[in-house]
Amino acid sequence: MIELPERTHIHPTAIIDPSAVIDPTAEVGPYSIVGPNVTLGAGSVLHPHVVVERNVRIGRDCQIYSGSVLGGPPQDHKFKDEQSWVEIGDNNIIRECVTIHRATGENQVTRLGSHNMLMAYVHLGHNCEIGSHITLASYVGVSGHVTIEDYANIGGISGIHQFCRIGTLAMLGGLSGVVQDIPPYMLANGRPARVYDVNVRGLRRAGVTAKVRGELREAYKLLYRSNLNGSQALETIEEEIAPSPELQHLLEFIRNTRNGYGGRGNNPTPL
Repeated sequence: MIELPERTHIHPTAIIDPSAVIDPTAEVGPYSIVGPNVTLGAGSVLHPHVVVERNVRIGRDCQIYSGSVLGGPPQDHKFKDEQSWVEIGDNNIIRECVTIHRATGENQVTRLGSHNMLMAYVHLGHNCEIGSHITLASYVGVSGHVTIEDYANIGGISGIHQFCRIGTLAMLGGLSGVVQDIPPYMLANGRPARVYDVNVRGLRRAGVTAKVRGELREAYKLLYRSNLNGSQALETIEEEIAPSPELQHLLEFIRNTRNGYGGRGNNPTPL
């Protein structure tokens, strides 16, 4: 343990690597461990018994609770101890026993945005790209190379297959198993998870106009409740529904899903 007499917010039982950079206004609780190449931003708090292993950048005003382990090596046979990172934004709440792993690949990053809540026992695997204003309920397991876009809400004890994407403002019911992309603005549930409606309440809370909400519902009906195949549905939507940023994002998301493998937009199509 190194001597840090000027830092009154670091508990004397904490172990801090000399290479760690800790803002003077941050706090490190009893028996927490901060490893090499860690940055802890202003106002952030490591509660007791937190482990930040190595190569983790944590932003401002984050609350990280007991038992969490950040920056552990990825659970990936391809990983060969290369230099990789975890980046965590500002104003995140990371509750008890959350694990966030470093990426696979030299200088690659597992990234968590800002203003997220990760409830107890959430796991974020390697190379994930998690946006902002997202809620992951307890025991959610997120495999490697997953993308979750802003304002998504994932119900408890759900599992997300590697290379899947979950779109903006999508909401996933608890106990779900995600094996294919969940498009933005949709409600999904089940094992495997299936889209069953538009997230109207979430869209309304986000300030999306009634006109655009209605247009997204029409697009949903063409995609999921008509006799059209995927290509026909996309063509009909573009011909019959007025464009909006939300609708364009939905269509682009679905096209990228179709370009992936197995309905997972992050999964490159095998040669």
